[in-house]
Amino acid sequence: MISKLNLENILFLDIETVPETQHFSDLNETKRMLWEAKSQYQRKDDFTAEEFYDRAGIWAEFGKIICISVGYFKMQGDIRTFRVTSFYGDEIKILKDFKNLLITHFSQNKHLLCAHNGKEFDFPYIARRMIIHNLELPYKLNLFGKKPWEVPHLDTLELWKFGDYKTYTSLKLLTNVLGIPSPKDDIDGSEVYRVFYEENNIDRIITYCEKDTIAVAQIFLRLRGDELLHENEIIQL
Repeated sequence: MISKLNLENILFLDIETVPETQHFSDLNETKRMLWEAKSQYQRKDDFTAEEFYDRAGIWAEFGKIICISVGYFKMQGDIRTFRVTSFYGDEIKILKDFKNLLITHFSQNKHLLCAHNGKEFDFPYIARRMIIHNLELPYKLNLFGKKPWEVPHLDTLELWKFGDYKTYTSLKLLTNVLGIPSPKDDIDGSEVYRVFYEENNIDRIITYCEKDTIAVAQIFLRLRGDELLHENEIIQL
């Protein structure tokens, strides 16, 4: 049961991604053809491959990570804090810094990673981008040969499904139905492409990513029946 897990052993995280280049025309001819084929099912005849390209960040083969935000609990007696920080900038540096965090602080068997839809998106996306950049996978992302119960990943979406695989519940919807305060100044996930490539405003994206990481932790607390975090318990590093 998740109520028996030690909160200090869990690394909560969220990632933000964008297409690997700003414009479809920036891709080489082979990559453009591959994108046309890959996106055909999703866009059907409603959009051209070029018109649909702003959504390419969803796929690790056509996107890149621009921010990984992480958060972890610290318990000191009766005092509980949740510390949040972010990795951003050059993608290879982001991945190396995140990998170093896993190796130095979250590499033991007791440690777990937690994200919303993490098993379908965040965890495999990070792993694929590491492989693409010739980075050796850290233990917590290397699932080769692991049995399902050996995978050190928690997923708040999966926990909320309670075995129901028919529907997807967004982070925004889940925080709403669980009564978790959600800041009104968040950008929408669909705006990340524009904010990154057109506004060049990485700080705005970092804020959005960190708020999502906090939201994941809050959902996990609600699922455990624990008291939600108060603002004075959240420390941004």
